[in-house]
Amino acid sequence: MDINWYPGHMTGARRKMQEDIKLCDVVIELLDSRIPLSSKNPDIDELAKQKKRVVIMNKSDLADREVNEAWKKYYEEKGFVCVMMDSRVRKQTLKVTEAVRDVCKEKIERDRRRGIANRPIKAMVVGIPNVGKSTFINSYVGKATAKTGNKPGVTRGNQWIRISKDISLLDTPGILWPKFENEEIGLSLAYIGSINDNILELTELATRLLVKIDELYPGIIYDKYEIGHVDNNDELLYEIAKYKKCIKKGGEEDIEKAAKLVLDDMRQGRLGKISLERP
Repeated sequence: MDINWYPGHMTGARRKMQEDIKLCDVVIELLDSRIPLSSKNPDIDELAKQKKRVVIMNKSDLADREVNEAWKKYYEEKGFVCVMMDSRVRKQTLKVTEAVRDVCKEKIERDRRRGIANRPIKAMVVGIPNVGKSTFINSYVGKATAKTGNKPGVTRGNQWIRISKDISLLDTPGILWPKFENEEIGLSLAYIGSINDNILELTELATRLLVKIDELYPGIIYDKYEIGHVDNNDELLYEIAKYKKCIKKGGEEDIEKAAKLVLDDMRQGRLGKISLERP
């Protein structure tokens, strides 16, 4: 299943990001804790290679706690300051202030020696579509300043937001990269909703997700949907359609509707705390 999605506005967004990053002291990159490798955009690594970095493992409440800790260690060993959070919880977002001040302590000290007071640290917030950047910013600020939505591509333009007297954030649109390195990356991004569903074959995607979850967490799918074991993976959606009462006129199982329900269950955390990647 070959997946690539790079709409035209992302080219412009990347170009604008390349210009604006020169103005920033630190780059805050949000990852999805369920896929902390696939949700890390290599283009951002290239753009931000000269900048201080903070990695936020967002939606950590939806992922496996032990795997979260392993990923946190993985990124810290690579030199990143790593913060795990559920960005909907304001108290958790405030941990970022400490992280930003920590990575920018040399700048803060340099300003202090020069007698410069209250010059804000400028932080660019980046990440893939639907990773929760706008939710994070709204929680961090304490009010709705960035537009949110449960689909990719909601934020289209850059905007500066003053967090406090010493930190300003630059919100940026979610961007992907022109070609994924392998099929699994595209699938992982599609599973969590970072690819536009309208370009995907959702029944195949949902079936592959079910198989992957069953490999990582044996039995959880059968327990969740109260279905018996099937010998053929293609039968999974038919059984789930029966359980969810996804039936077309005439009594035929509506596997397309079942596929959408499975994907939504995954994205909203209704299948449990699941991590699809291991470091």
